[in-house]
Amino acid sequence: MNTGKAVVELALRHLGEDYVLGALAPKDDPSWDGPWDCAEFVSWCVYQTSHILYGCSNTTNPATADAWTGFWARDAEARGKKISVAEAARIPGAAVLRVGVGTKVGHIVISDGKGGTVEAHSRNTGVIRSTLRDRRWDLGILVPGITYEAGPETIAVAQPPLVYRLTHPYMRGEKIKEIQQALMDQGFNPRGLDGVFGPKTFAAVLAFQQA
Repeated sequence: MNTGKAVVELALRHLGEDYVLGALAPKDDPSWDGPWDCAEFVSWCVYQTSHILYGCSNTTNPATADAWTGFWARDAEARGKKISVAEAARIPGAAVLRVGVGTKVGHIVISDGKGGTVEAHSRNTGVIRSTLRDRRWDLGILVPGITYEAGPETIAVAQPPLVYRLTHPYMRGEKIKEIQQALMDQGFNPRGLDGVFGPKTFAAVLAFQQA
């Protein structure tokens, strides 16, 4: 039962159900049929197939554990296992995460192993099948304790152009120095030309965007 394929099969049985941002799904309720948000949906599917609480505020009470993309990022670092998006695209049941940045919320989906997704998408669309292509993702995640089996073929997952943003660890490079210089030229001080996209550069970018 605790396999990646079982996670996908369970998720597919909930297509068309409602999405509500911030909804809480009792992870130990097998009859729950929504509403969902993206993290609650993935964590519920994981718990129902494995009895593993992952990506949640706690690991002790499945009825009240609150799932969030930030907790998924935390658990990926602390508990493993992080993989590339390309790897996740060919592994049924792998989670694929976009980390929230600033005021922009994150998003998490279940890979179907064929380059597609099963996900609690939005208020307008609910739980749907979609694709990994042409969407920004940060990493794939395999939950320890679940058995995964990768498909035989590599799947190309084209992603949009790189978006410079506040991440952990911070983005670094010459291009960021150019961004910092351009901000200074426009009167928005990033507090240095160090090539590091840290909180001060992020604040300068926000000030520029809001001007």
